[in-house]
Parts: sequence; structure tokens; C-alpha cells
Amino acid sequence: MDDQARKPPTRTCPICGKPTEQAFRPFCSPRCRDVDLNRWLTGAYVVPGREGDEEDPE
Repeated sequence: MDDQARKPPTRTCPICGKPTEQAFRPFCSPRCRDVDLNRWLTGAYVVPGREGDEEDPE
């Protein structure tokens, strides 16, 4: 068996595209992890809903 057959596929950081580090998965560094968190906190990422959905159905 060659080395490529035994290695798991390399995953890349969703922010910068570098290979991920086990300690920061799925990111490559604390910086990219913080960039992602900031995008969630500032509303850059939005989970779409259906038109007419209310936030509080009561």
C-alpha cells in the first residue's frame, strides 16, 4: 500500500483555504476561527427562512 492510500483526505480551512490544524479544526489557526466568529456575530452569515415566517410564533 502506498502512502496516499493510508492518509486521510486533507481538509482546508473555510476562511483561507490552507490545510486545517487539528487543534483549530475546521480552521487552520485561531485567527481564521475568530474571523468566522466575527462574521456570525455581525450578521454576515444568514440562515435563510421562508417568506412569512415569524420569529416568535406565539
